[in-house]
Amino acid sequence: MLLYTHPGLRTEPGDRYRRFPLETSGTWATPKPCKMRPAAREAVWVSRVNPPFRADHVGSLLRPRRLKEARERCQSHDIGSDELRAVEDDAIREVVSKQEAIGLQSITDGEFRRTFFHVDFLQRLQGVAISGGIAAKFHTREGDIDFAPPRVTVTGKLRHVQDIQTEDFRFLKSVTTRTPKVTIPSPTMVHFRGGRQGIDIAAYPDLDEFFEDLAQAYRDEVASLYKAGCRYLQFDDTNLAYLCDPQLRAHTAARGDDPNELPHAYAALINSVIDRRPADLTVAIHLCRGNFRSAWVAEGGYEPVADALFNELHVDAYFLEYDDARSGTFEPLRFVPQDKVVVLGLLTTKVAALEPAADIARRIEEAARFVPIEHLCLSPQCGFASTVHGNQITEADQWAKLERILDVTRQVWGALAV
Repeated sequence: MLLYTHPGLRTEPGDRYRRFPLETSGTWATPKPCKMRPAAREAVWVSRVNPPFRADHVGSLLRPRRLKEARERCQSHDIGSDELRAVEDDAIREVVSKQEAIGLQSITDGEFRRTFFHVDFLQRLQGVAISGGIAAKFHTREGDIDFAPPRVTVTGKLRHVQDIQTEDFRFLKSVTTRTPKVTIPSPTMVHFRGGRQGIDIAAYPDLDEFFEDLAQAYRDEVASLYKAGCRYLQFDDTNLAYLCDPQLRAHTAARGDDPNELPHAYAALINSVIDRRPADLTVAIHLCRGNFRSAWVAEGGYEPVADALFNELHVDAYFLEYDDARSGTFEPLRFVPQDKVVVLGLLTTKVAALEPAADIARRIEEAARFVPIEHLCLSPQCGFASTVHGNQITEADQWAKLERILDVTRQVWGALAV
């Protein structure tokens, strides 16, 4: 079935590079394809001055013990929210310094102020309620585990009534000399988990209105972040990756949604948020197959969503999981347009074993059969702590992975690449 048909949200093939004027922020600039002479190739490879950077990372980092303890003390009312924030500030300063020290250009706050990558953000939208849990089967190399992440439902009209990440971004920006990156949950997170059943019928008898209100709420947040100085924004999206999994596609169809149509509808939804963004705001999307205590939910290559993902979605860059066989082959990258960047998530955040540099370089070379190497970057496959629990590795393992990314980047693209 068609999820929605609002003419303002649907896109046509010829609209892929359309840009719109923005009253308060100038105009769009359409990216130009990279045309290089062989002699100029090396210089282009080593000079990514805009994000995503040749060596990048997804965003979340393992929470230090003192931060976890402070959060627990706040939840038990032993300390107040101001005291918790002071601990968060100190921890963020420290993790920012560490990122800078190893050579990263993209700096995040590690999502240190969040419990879940998505819930802490979504619950601050008016009309969103968090309750109970959604039973889910997470997979590990040792077997399955059961975990029920909080349920997101829509109980009323969606509105952006307060800035959500802006104050956190201002703090991050104040403590780094590099490029601060903000990660927020994709707007698709408000729809996919519950579908039509998760959206109050009285508030939204017409799903077109639901999607337009959702897009407007996100547009308001993005505008607030941009005004505060944000120039690098990432949407974290599990749902497009879940729609690569045959079992989850079957579940989606059983509840009444068309898994073949949803990727196109979700691309249109995200486009309706970002299509009027200023030219100097880089927007990336990270596709995640689930990340909880080193476990995952979805499996399957990108082929089922590749056309919509690469040819309809107007982001600047894609952070893609490619750490093992469950992510499939590089062949779906043949759909990537020549003005987009792909960040290859080749190092897993789920296990401590450090990938050999030669193996990573070989896989970059394999991906370059489908996307020119000057349009490729390198990162971990996911965040290290999409929830406060973190993956089953140590902080030493985490930093070793990030340093390996920087080392391989220098080997593949040149000493100045990072």
